[in-house]
Amino acid sequence: MQPEPAPQETLPLPSPPSSREPWTFRDLLLFIGFAIIALVISNFVTLAVYAALRPIMGWPLSPQAIAQNAFFLLAAQLIFYVLIFAYVYLLVVFYYRLKFWEGIHWGRLTKHRLLSYIAIGIAVTIGVQLIPILLPDKRRFPLERLFSSPESSYAVAAFAVVIAPFMEELIFRGVLFEVFELRVGLRFAIAATAILFAAMHVAEYWGAWDHVFLIFLVGLAFSLTRGLTKSLAPSVVMHITYNACLMVGLFFATSHFRVIQGWMR
Repeated sequence: MQPEPAPQETLPLPSPPSSREPWTFRDLLLFIGFAIIALVISNFVTLAVYAALRPIMGWPLSPQAIAQNAFFLLAAQLIFYVLIFAYVYLLVVFYYRLKFWEGIHWGRLTKHRLLSYIAIGIAVTIGVQLIPILLPDKRRFPLERLFSSPESSYAVAAFAVVIAPFMEELIFRGVLFEVFELRVGLRFAIAATAILFAAMHVAEYWGAWDHVFLIFLVGLAFSLTRGLTKSLAPSVVMHITYNACLMVGLFFATSHFRVIQGWMR
């Protein structure tokens, strides 16, 4: 009597690739809708946590006054970015069934290219500082309120270098650029993302229109780089370099963030 053959182990079949077309206008509308909801949630959560911890920690500011505090704004912005990153990750990996870095067109950075884009970021920073005032401008604007103390200045500087560049590039030169380039065209994607990038900073520089114009030029440089290289990583490197140069320059120009007023250029 022959022994029965052992049952063969069946390996799980790989998931079939998604047939969904990526980066459509529908995706853009859903992303904008989620961003609005995420903005509301981030502010509500931050305010609720502050109100709950205030009696325990003895924090002096009331929940009504905390909205202008640098640490509150950074906490709310961090929660907003976490929600946005989670949404984009789920969209790319689970909905489109793509690898995340492939889905956002991150690209590959060699050491030579990394150094090249750092150098370009430095050049953009120097170039912006040399442009004369072309539009009505003022020395005091809302962004200065975040630099109300050395402690808040260090926190803002760290956020501006470590977190903001990647997330802003993911939103503008990632999601928005992908949709605009695929559905309208490369030129429109470059111009539109640069304009929207500047528009996002209007509230921070309200009344300082020359600053807003310079932000547009910086965003245009990032968008051009994204369009020419077909990858997101170069613009992220340039953005990190640009913000780092500004913060280092501000650090030394203000005696280690002790005298901020009049130096936010």
